[in-house]
Amino acid sequence: MKALWVQAEKVAAATPESRNRTVDFLRAASLCAVVLGHWLMAAPRVGDGGASLDHLLSISPWTHFLTWLFQVMPIFFFVGGWSNATTWSAARRDGLPFSEWLHRRALRLLMPVGVLLLFWFVAGAVAAAAGLDSEILRLASRIALVPVWFLAVYLAVVALVPLTHGAWRRWGMGSFWGLIAVACFIDWGFFSQGWDAFGWTNYLILWAAVHQLGYAWRDGRMASPRLQALCASGGFILLVWMVRIGPWPVSLVGVPGDPVSNTSPPHLPLLALAAFQFGVVRLLEAPLNRWLARPIPWTATLVLSSSLMTLFLWHSTSMMLLIGAAFWAGGVGMHGEPGSITWWVGRLLWLPLLVAALVPFLAGFGRFERPKSVTTSPPSATRQIFGLLLACVGLAFLADMGVTGPGWLGLAWVPLGLALAGIFVATRVGPPFFRPLR
Repeated sequence: MKALWVQAEKVAAATPESRNRTVDFLRAASLCAVVLGHWLMAAPRVGDGGASLDHLLSISPWTHFLTWLFQVMPIFFFVGGWSNATTWSAARRDGLPFSEWLHRRALRLLMPVGVLLLFWFVAGAVAAAAGLDSEILRLASRIALVPVWFLAVYLAVVALVPLTHGAWRRWGMGSFWGLIAVACFIDWGFFSQGWDAFGWTNYLILWAAVHQLGYAWRDGRMASPRLQALCASGGFILLVWMVRIGPWPVSLVGVPGDPVSNTSPPHLPLLALAAFQFGVVRLLEAPLNRWLARPIPWTATLVLSSSLMTLFLWHSTSMMLLIGAAFWAGGVGMHGEPGSITWWVGRLLWLPLLVAALVPFLAGFGRFERPKSVTTSPPSATRQIFGLLLACVGLAFLADMGVTGPGWLGLAWVPLGLALAGIFVATRVGPPFFRPLR
């Protein structure tokens, strides 16, 4: 850890003054908020009926308002828009082809998720052979793989950057409002006309709209503090109004058993939240950049950013392994009633253990987040997009159902195969992903 900090200090000292450090900080902070939220929402307990793994949002309705703090995916998407606009503009300026630009972006995202899928493929096969109850394996793997839904959507948005950025350069904020109009129409059809299947297209439309905000940020739009405050306050007021009139629920993440989720598929309250967060971020950008100009905060941000995707992908897996170990040990620390004061104190005491359980995964798999190119030339853009399509479909199903299925060894071979094949097609890197990277 000391060596990592020393290396980060050297990078921090060489950082140009022109760098928008807030972008890096927000990317790291938003994913850390997701990790903390997942750790707090898990409610394992051992009672008279035995061991169970509940969800705090299902037990304590008041915690639904906490999701307004922990639902930070809009921040990640408009930060991604800022970053993608920067790198794509640089690629166009330098004559870099789309295939090479996309390969650099996709490789860093797909390599870590490929390792995670291989881990759960092996773990699922071993658990099934050992006779572990398939429902336990399904629940554990589903919770562990929930983070990959975001990758499925984000990769699709990244692949569309030439189109979305081209639309931004031509129509500016009109490209954003156009996507907003489509998202509103989809939500209207979902709730008023029963177009349930059509509603799932908002996964792409809504998050692409949030991504456009990053282009606006990168081009210096809404630079006035008055406009930024109006955006933040308007988004918050709109969010409160939406959840009060319905049909949208209060929780901004899915609640097990609820008939409607604001995230599956995504609905308009997430756009209101995005407006609020975008306004707040723009208001805080200057003071954050001044704070991050100090050596310690900026070095810490760089250290965290070096293994950020590994942290995000493996935090649920390490949590499930720790919970399983606690159950095996007789439910140590899990006898309190979820939602009670005693339980909350216990959860806070659990946080250091969850961090400790994650450290081996960061040490072992962090290097896959920093791959060198394994080919002299990237696959063609057509091949990469086809591979990303396969991977996104497979990841979406795995995030929804876990690794269990009716196939041989009790595994879901089709989504696993689609995801792994898609990663290979898009990157030319196949299992076991263990080539030297650094």
